[in-house]
Amino acid sequence: MKKAQLFFWLWLGVSCYSYAQEDKLLDTKVQSLLSKMTLEEKVGQMAQITLDVITKGKDRFTSDEPVVLDKAAMDKAFGVYKIGSVLNTANNRARTPEVWYNIISGIQKAARNKLNIPVIYGIDAIHGTTYTAGATMFPQQIGQAASRNKELIKKAAQITAYETRASGIPWNFSPVLDLGPDPRFPRIWETYGEDVHLTTVLGIEAIKGYEGDDNDINNPYHVASCLKHFLGYQIALSGKDRTPAYISEQALREYHLPAFKAAIDAGAHTIMINSGLINSVPVHANYNLLTKLLREELGFKGLVVTDWGDIENLHTRDKIAKSHKEAIMLAINAGIDMSMIAYQYETFCDNLIALVKEGKVKQSRIDEAVARILVLKYKLGLFETPVTHYKNYPKFGSKEFEQAAYQAAAESITLLKNNNNTLPLRKDMKVLVTGPNANSMRTLNGGWTYSWQGEKVEEFASKYNTIVEALKHKIGEHQVVYVPGLSYKMDGKYFEEYADNMQEALEAAKNVDAVVLCLGENSYTETPGNLSDLYLSDLQTEFAQKIAALGKPIILVLNEGRPRIISKIEPAMPAIVQTYLPGNFGGDALADILFGDVNPSGKLPYTYPKYPNSLVNYNHKPSESRSVVEGVYNYDADYNPQYEFGHGLSYTTFKYSNLSLSAVKITENDKLQVSVDVTNTGTREGKEVVDVYLSDLYASITPDKKRLKAFEKISLKAGEVKTVKFTITKEELAFINDNNKKVVEPGEFEIQIGGLKRQFEVE
Repeated sequence: MKKAQLFFWLWLGVSCYSYAQEDKLLDTKVQSLLSKMTLEEKVGQMAQITLDVITKGKDRFTSDEPVVLDKAAMDKAFGVYKIGSVLNTANNRARTPEVWYNIISGIQKAARNKLNIPVIYGIDAIHGTTYTAGATMFPQQIGQAASRNKELIKKAAQITAYETRASGIPWNFSPVLDLGPDPRFPRIWETYGEDVHLTTVLGIEAIKGYEGDDNDINNPYHVASCLKHFLGYQIALSGKDRTPAYISEQALREYHLPAFKAAIDAGAHTIMINSGLINSVPVHANYNLLTKLLREELGFKGLVVTDWGDIENLHTRDKIAKSHKEAIMLAINAGIDMSMIAYQYETFCDNLIALVKEGKVKQSRIDEAVARILVLKYKLGLFETPVTHYKNYPKFGSKEFEQAAYQAAAESITLLKNNNNTLPLRKDMKVLVTGPNANSMRTLNGGWTYSWQGEKVEEFASKYNTIVEALKHKIGEHQVVYVPGLSYKMDGKYFEEYADNMQEALEAAKNVDAVVLCLGENSYTETPGNLSDLYLSDLQTEFAQKIAALGKPIILVLNEGRPRIISKIEPAMPAIVQTYLPGNFGGDALADILFGDVNPSGKLPYTYPKYPNSLVNYNHKPSESRSVVEGVYNYDADYNPQYEFGHGLSYTTFKYSNLSLSAVKITENDKLQVSVDVTNTGTREGKEVVDVYLSDLYASITPDKKRLKAFEKISLKAGEVKTVKFTITKEELAFINDNNKKVVEPGEFEIQIGGLKRQFEVE
């Protein structure tokens, strides 16, 4: 054996022994602490409340500003009920790092007890540190997925972890690993899109960014991640939030489980549960999913937390429990460790204590849950440092971090259409910028930005550039005419619009060289984002049609959380750009793309539908893609998207050639080496995403038409050629069969990269 190999094995042995010893020591600490705790103290650890509960205000749920901790409320919550966790912000608004430090320091002081158990604070920092003023805001997850840049996703998570810790908060409810295959659903923008492989790969990068490559969450620059929302949350039959889904076990394992399994294997420390129902069983009460699958099969050892108020929902909404007490019994026995109660913590604690005394919840189940909570608190270093200090984070909101956010936005923006090279625009052109999304930081960011629904964005993000402001900076104020035409109503239903000055905008369009038409959606998330019509709104559609009738070159800029259907106006739009929800630097990045300083490289992370009754994903079954048959019936095709998953144009062109396989016959245990040459055949440098699709041509369960199995983003100078290599293993060949087992069946497969195809056989 070579010295290097010997050193490696010695190092590995020592490391494994070291980790085993650390785990043993930690377990000893936890068990010792458990033995000293009363039942009341243990149950308190399992309770999580929102910050509003312990701050002063007109009532229990409305905090005064500036926010002030309520000593009497804290004495009750921490002194009497021994509450172990707090989340969220007060009065639904962001705070500075200094204010966060003072709040959490006050909480830790109030919660100090004879056992010195710290509170664990959690937050939804999903595209940056959501509730911290001055934090760096990245594109939402859907835009990050469009970038296809693994390094940028990891970097965004690292910066978010740093700035969340700078806020004194060690626990982040992110990433979302739900698939987002249904464009009707109001949280699709919180996902990495419709594909399981893309979600899995990017989810792991986010976890590495949050927790570090070594999952050392004691590091003051790392946070504990929280996988959301286990399992199958975003495919509700109605397309609306927190409504029932019907999923076979085969489909659950094939499409929805892999990202969570990979994230658990990657060491993620906590997981949050799906607020909905699967096959009429609320997931929060599903022992088979929470214990048999998650714990016993997947081997998850971390903390399981509910979503907001979801144990109560078992009684009040889902009607499977006759009382709150019975709901608590069902959820805790199913496998819940911590309840995100939010408000009525007394009901939870009193009832759970009673259930244990009555023997309806075993003491061992309580000890198991509390041990996991204590392990997390020890691993985060909270016993030694209950709150990190903002002064130790000099890079907070730095130019370095802002540049990373800009780069993520620039690589996420996707050029969907560019007839006759409408883009890039010349910098000497006079342009009209119009539409309800043209001058809004709120719409660029979306929900979970400074407030839950994003309605407070303008208050905190005024120093950044809206689309129209960025365009003025780019080419000069004298060359940019801004007339909104339409505007969103900012109270009540945020989707409602009104014709601000549509006729004025139409008149202004007659005197410019091009129109930048900014349409889409206002900010929203969760149930307030439910809708019944996926078409772009009637008023925006009307506005676009009237602009188009003037015959000017139009660049349709879509700024939206989900793909609103544009088939009524798409033919009249020579250029279309999808920005998704690009964050605070989305306006700057868009301006650089529109005028050619940045070459667009984003790719759609979902299928963009053309019609509301044709929402078929790219990885559909063959029977879902029958083409139109001309004749007496002349029925519609089943798969007819506006733009396919993975679509995205560039200002240069790429040619694929020499697709080669290492073998045309392999066994299931062989590794197939795949290579392809990619050439930049255009005149400028560009980035290209090389996607590898695999088709199982015949199988015992009808196979998908194709599935993404690998991807790599590369940069090529004009005329440059790169050979890109991939390895296809047993894992990529396998599927879940009708016995719910992962298998590789002998037969023919097809590889597709950039329009090139090659077949091989598995013996």
